[in-house]
This record gives sequence, structure tokens and C-alpha cells, in this order.
Amino acid sequence: MSVPSSPADAESNATHAAVVAATRHWLTRAVIGLNLCPFAKAVHVKGQIRYAVSEATDLERVLEDLESELRLLEAADPDAIDTTLLIIPHALADFVDYNDCLFFADRLLKQLRMEGTVQIASFHPQYQFEGSEPDDIENYTNRAPYPILHLLREASIARAVAAFPDAAEIYERNQQVLRRIGHAGWQQWMATPAED
Repeated sequence: MSVPSSPADAESNATHAAVVAATRHWLTRAVIGLNLCPFAKAVHVKGQIRYAVSEATDLERVLEDLESELRLLEAADPDAIDTTLLIIPHALADFVDYNDCLFFADRLLKQLRMEGTVQIASFHPQYQFEGSEPDDIENYTNRAPYPILHLLREASIARAVAAFPDAAEIYERNQQVLRRIGHAGWQQWMATPAED
């Protein structure tokens, strides 16, 4: 077991652990627990999700971290790392800024010639679908404790969609689930410890 070299390192490690713990709780309670993504459970159970915590405090550094994680995912054995959650706790707190980042993230995918190989899904604490109001419960399908860029292999998506013929209906079903439980139900559900 390694010993942190300074109090700052120890604090950073503790912060990373807390960020990953909150993200894992969200994944297991919301994404898997409410079955918002029927493909998530398998990679979670197999330990194929990489949780990468970015120390970036601005867009430029977020994109640098994103490039590193894209290259790492591309080079990794899919059986070891099938998907990556790039968690951004210190930047992009404003959803408008986050949306701007998505534009540059997609541009980076093209520059790296990874379009068609990797896809980026988006999650944010203030996620808001176009045409919705900020408090609409449907937005919670994409609300996470921190801004997250979810890097998914296109090959894995294709296999998952082949296994779930009604994949196109997931979005509508998720909105129905959230409408049924409502805001109070969501808060109660998320306050309950996950059975990991």
C-alpha cells in the first residue's frame, strides 16, 4: 500500500474517492436501479467501467483529459475497460458551459479519427433536455452528481442494441419511470444506499 507523499496528495486521494463513490452510487441506484440503461449492469458487474476523475478547472484542460481518456480507451482491451466515465468535479458546473464542451468534445472525436468508434454520452447535475423546463422530472434521466462525459465503444453499443430489440424505446420508457416516481420519489430513491 502506497503512502501519500504530502497532505495535499492525501486530500486529493480522499476527494477522488468521494467523487467516485458518489458517481458509483448514482450509477447503481439511478442508472442500474431504475434500469435507465439496460446495458449498464453487465459492464458494472464485470468491473469494466473506468472511473476517471479530472482535476481540470477549465475547458482546455477538460479537453486534454478527454483526449487522454479517449486514447486510453482505444488502446485498452475491451474486456478490461469497456467504457469510461470521465468525471469533472471542478469545471463545467454551468450547464451552458457543459453544452459548449460537448461541441468541442465531438470535434475532438473527429480530429482523433474516432468518430464511429467511440461515442460520448452526456450527464450533468443540471441536465436539461431541449424544450423542457429546468424542474421537469424527465431531465433527471441524465442528471448525475457531477458533469460527466461517458465514453462508449460503438461496437459495445451495437452488441447491446442487438440484444435489446426495443432499445429505441428506452428514452420514452425512462421518462415514464421518472414521471411515475416524481421528484419526491427520486429524492427518496437516491437517498437509499445502493446494494452494490
